[in-house]
Amino acid sequence: MQRREVLTSIAMLAAAGTLPTAKAAIIRGQAPWAPESTQPPEPFKAGGLTFFTAEEATAIGAIADRLIPADELSIGATEAGCVGFIDQQLAGPFGSAGTQYREGPFLEGTPQQGPQFKQTPAERYRMALTALAQYCTGHEKKTFAELAPERQDTLLTLLEAGTLPLPGMNTASIAGFFNLVLQNVREGYFADPMYGGNKGMAGWKLLGFPGAQYDFRDVIGKRGQKLDIIPVSMVQHDT
Repeated sequence: MQRREVLTSIAMLAAAGTLPTAKAAIIRGQAPWAPESTQPPEPFKAGGLTFFTAEEATAIGAIADRLIPADELSIGATEAGCVGFIDQQLAGPFGSAGTQYREGPFLEGTPQQGPQFKQTPAERYRMALTALAQYCTGHEKKTFAELAPERQDTLLTLLEAGTLPLPGMNTASIAGFFNLVLQNVREGYFADPMYGGNKGMAGWKLLGFPGAQYDFRDVIGKRGQKLDIIPVSMVQHDT
């Protein structure tokens, strides 16, 4: 930097230092916000399916309970409300790919580019569940939900690998469906209960996640101690 530029910069900083400064407000004794001052998302309302048919919901529930089964640590995915969570998401902007570019062209991408699907998530669910039902009734003589857990695991392993021969679907779409369901089941199990899953904040309690706490000033000095913080949801009553 030339000497002239250095002197010019110093002069500009000096001039900026003479500008009037705003006074910062100091808040003591209360939270710096008013309750109900913002409009939160509408909480999930139980009582009927909005996207799935009854048969589809049963199949997704059976799949979800093999991905996150009930055990001595916590409840399973279906009991935690994952089916209702996914059903609501598929009926909304997520299901219609509202945030995705969908004008094409749709080309085969590299693994680093992620999945490339023309169908929306809702369309992928419907196509795959229909194909899975046809496969199970044709080859297993039962619905997926009626199969023994060990057989369900075998089919899910093939589904994950993309090698389960579902009619009308290729390897990428079969494996992609498994990954989509796995992602959505995880989201339903660990999202805020206001979206329909994570009943009783079971997922948060399993992890020790505190939820939507306002702050942690009362425990910030308790480093290394077991805190047993009760999780807080964005809804007052977790139904």
